[in-house]
Amino acid sequence: MSANKSPKTIATINFKGGVGKTTVTWCLADTLSTYSNASVLMFDLDAQMSLTQAIGLNEDKGTLYPAFGNWYEKSLKDRKTIFDAIDQYTKPGAAHFDFPIGYDFIYQISNTLHFIPSVEDLYWLELEVFDRDQMKDFMRRLLGKIAHSGKVADYDYVLFDCPPSFTLLSYSVLSCCDLVLIPVNPDFFASRGVSLLLNSLKMRIEPHPTPQIAVFMNKTKTYANTPTKETAFYMRQIDQICQRTSESQGIRATFFNDAWVRERVGIKRAITGGGVPPELVKDFQGLWQACLGVLK
Repeated sequence: MSANKSPKTIATINFKGGVGKTTVTWCLADTLSTYSNASVLMFDLDAQMSLTQAIGLNEDKGTLYPAFGNWYEKSLKDRKTIFDAIDQYTKPGAAHFDFPIGYDFIYQISNTLHFIPSVEDLYWLELEVFDRDQMKDFMRRLLGKIAHSGKVADYDYVLFDCPPSFTLLSYSVLSCCDLVLIPVNPDFFASRGVSLLLNSLKMRIEPHPTPQIAVFMNKTKTYANTPTKETAFYMRQIDQICQRTSESQGIRATFFNDAWVRERVGIKRAITGGGVPPELVKDFQGLWQACLGVLK
């Protein structure tokens, strides 16, 4: 990132488990960094560490000297983790956010895809041991430090895999991101979950303005390369909820009718297998184009 350019920031969230939030974050980041000239930074902010563990498995499998594992252990030892950054930022009496940024804090998966992993200590954020007012500007300040460090890449996009609950770190991310991306599945609970989530976001993020919100169908059941009648029914429901909530809450919530990711067994191995399955590349490219449409 340069001083003249701020990266576009996208937070993937859903408080319902099993919707594919983590896999979507990875696949979007992988698609961007592989099939474009974009430089991407990806955060794992979930104390369950699913993305971090999966990347570790992918990076270190079959190697005598595990690259990510060794780097990760050193970052823990040297206190260069996301939790240490939070600890430094919220330290009582600290006049400055004195946390150096370098590749001991950011892991280089490839030349164009970099990663800030999660740590188990993020669990304490779910207990809200930090002050809300202290935490609200943390991510904004951290991104600023990354932008001006001069020791890491200039990032075009930053993607966040957020926890499946609303923590102080979620609040910090959502208050400064450009787009909230919500994956849903074609089932009975999707519409109810989307309604609850959309209706609560504005209240949770206040007094900050609510960012642009986009909902899309993940694990889409298809027949002849189009959504099944049942899936299309759920898609129409969610589209209507987005429209109603936008009007009633005064927010910008869009449902991507034409950008959906089909259900494929291979998607489960996308992270540990090294990349987006070839048959799903177009799906994620389409999803990304839809994201760009609302980011403009």
